[in-house]
Amino acid sequence: MTDETPQDTDRPKRKMTPELKRRMKSASRLYAVQALFQMEAAGQGYDRVRKEFEDHRFGAEYEEGEFEEGNVDLFRAILGEAVDRQAKIDQMTDRALVAKWPIARIDPTLRALFRAAGSELIAHETPPKVVIVEFVEVAKAFFPEGQEPKFTNAVLDHMAREARPEAF
Repeated sequence: MTDETPQDTDRPKRKMTPELKRRMKSASRLYAVQALFQMEAAGQGYDRVRKEFEDHRFGAEYEEGEFEEGNVDLFRAILGEAVDRQAKIDQMTDRALVAKWPIARIDPTLRALFRAAGSELIAHETPPKVVIVEFVEVAKAFFPEGQEPKFTNAVLDHMAREARPEAF
């Protein structure tokens, strides 16, 4: 990776700082949750949704403002692993949920969030505590006034301890 963000030729290049790298990773996690939600809600496939997000979300400018540039490699890895390992991730999520709330009954946004986070927990080297903090922040973005961020924290803590017990 270069030390400048990939941009189209009309936009100035930004210096790749540690803070910018962190924000790009955070944006990629948010985009992965949105993409997984869209795939389920609209019945769209991986390739179509991935391309749409990369072409129209990463760094796009709209009247409402500018989307954050994402880390394409992380976005693709989370999305791909979530799709490829969905059954395993859903089983892990089910074990973290109380018996009366199987994954099929939870909010579809949270389901997408748990799949994205589960992907990163089982298939990536990101420390589990970082994954939990990052995805709790994603939950706060979708549910700023609700209890969902606390619920997300509890479920992801359980999932992380199952997926990577050596990290605790």
